Amino acid sequence: MTLNKYFQSRFVLSEKGARSFMGGILFTVLLNIALMLPALYIFLFLTDYLQPAIDPGSTATNGFWYYVLIAAVFLVIAFTIAMFQYTHTYTNVYTESANRRIGMAEKLRKLPLAFFGEKNLSDLTSTVMEDNSMIEQLFSHAVPQLFASVISILLIAAGLFFYDWQLSLALFWVVPVATAIIFAGKKLLDNANLKFYKVKRGITEQIQEGLENVQEIKSYHNEQAYLRGFDENLKVYEKTLLRGELIGGALVNTSYIVLKLGLASVILTGAYLLSAGGITLFTYLVFLMIAASIYNPVMDVFNNIAVLTLLDVRINRMREMEQMPAQQGKTECEVENYDIVFQDVCFAYEEGKQVLRDVSFTARQGEVTALVGPSGGGKSTSAKLAARFWDIDSGKITLGGQDISEIDPEALLKNYAVVFQDVMLFNASVADNIRIGRPKASDGEVRRVARLARCDEFVGRLPQGYDTLIGENGAAISGGERQRISIARALLKDAPVVLLDEATASLDVENETRIQAAISELVKDKTVLIIAHRMRTVARAHKIVVIKDGAVAEQGSPAVLMEQGGEFARMVERQRAVTPD
Repeated sequence: MTLNKYFQSRFVLSEKGARSFMGGILFTVLLNIALMLPALYIFLFLTDYLQPAIDPGSTATNGFWYYVLIAAVFLVIAFTIAMFQYTHTYTNVYTESANRRIGMAEKLRKLPLAFFGEKNLSDLTSTVMEDNSMIEQLFSHAVPQLFASVISILLIAAGLFFYDWQLSLALFWVVPVATAIIFAGKKLLDNANLKFYKVKRGITEQIQEGLENVQEIKSYHNEQAYLRGFDENLKVYEKTLLRGELIGGALVNTSYIVLKLGLASVILTGAYLLSAGGITLFTYLVFLMIAASIYNPVMDVFNNIAVLTLLDVRINRMREMEQMPAQQGKTECEVENYDIVFQDVCFAYEEGKQVLRDVSFTARQGEVTALVGPSGGGKSTSAKLAARFWDIDSGKITLGGQDISEIDPEALLKNYAVVFQDVMLFNASVADNIRIGRPKASDGEVRRVARLARCDEFVGRLPQGYDTLIGENGAAISGGERQRISIARALLKDAPVVLLDEATASLDVENETRIQAAISELVKDKTVLIIAHRMRTVARAHKIVVIKDGAVAEQGSPAVLMEQGGEFARMVERQRAVTPD
């Protein structure tokens, strides 16, 4: 494996990002060495220009302007290296970070839609925003400097040991000792920071949970219980943060103290050697100047050691998302008809939890196919699999004879209009929320489908009518009103395949009856999969598929299934006994 490939794999970098990372290391090494140029300059200046003041018999080899020129050359060299170092460790890192965010967004776009139903929203947000920002900071301020510091210290140390091993030993003995102190406590620091990271994520999730469920919290008088739990978690957060800061501070400051001993040892060792005639005064002065700045790269690494411990955690989260199988396929969806066929379909969300077992049925174009059965039997899962929200484990699902696993989800979903029980709306106007079904639809078209879905009944009461902002996820309107907007959206899309999952669950009987007319308009000449617990909702279906415990228990027309007296007939009788028509 090449060095470039290693950095790509190790730090989740693009090929260009890995090259910039190596360039950042190279130029940081050169900059660290360039910062030693002032010491070299003073050494040359003192040796040559001021030598006559010490030894009257000698003369200066070069004049004053020669050293002015040397100083200017050293300044240009340092500035040029610093410019390239800045480009590779800041500008290019920010570009790589931007590309990483875009790449992650593209990856999320290609993941199965059901993935977002199972993932915690705050966790995803943390990965996309906070983890990216932290990695950006680390790769601009710490990680290249870590590699560069090790390399530059080794190079400088090798040169100085070659020049004078005794003073070099006095200068560098503190570095391995200080590093050993850091690594001795690294495991303790890693555990503390990892625990803090998890506690912090828990706090974020609890805040989001409280905001999303404030209505339930208040209606069941759980405000105090929620706040007590939140306060307890905040105390744990504070305690964990303080512990991590104390451990990190103790390790870093102890290492600083040890590094400072290096200057003292150079002073003492140099004074002894100078008095014994082992070194010249110039050599002593140069090592004193080097000792004042040689530890800066090491200190930079130690300053970021607490943050570096979390680098692997964040990178692993990125890698986990990148390694998730993306859904791909043909970008054009050309089919002969819009029949949906399930052939021996098996599916499990996770290993050991089978949801569907050898499910087979056909939903024909121009017919309404109803999926019914006990809760948790696999009805909604079947409907979502028909739209490729997930990829199945075995078997085949086809649309018009085409295997949907070979069609890109975006191309496939152009043929689907979906109305689920859990309606998702945006903090936009009523009209804009309906227009999602067809973004280029005119105002007249929006209002036509809104009337069919009985939206005009409540829109007329809103302050700005169709231009009224309805809040995040439609917070300003009722559940039934949100459902009607969802139906209007599906009507506007006018797709050849319609999936209805408890589409009228949030409506009262009167409004449900009215909206059935809109749904009848929606499903005309289309392939329709409908899921409902109310038997009256599926009474006019052409075909009933009873799914129980993940398998097809029976299927056929409502009349035939009633005559057979099986599972469907029992469900109808039970509902009639509880809510007679």
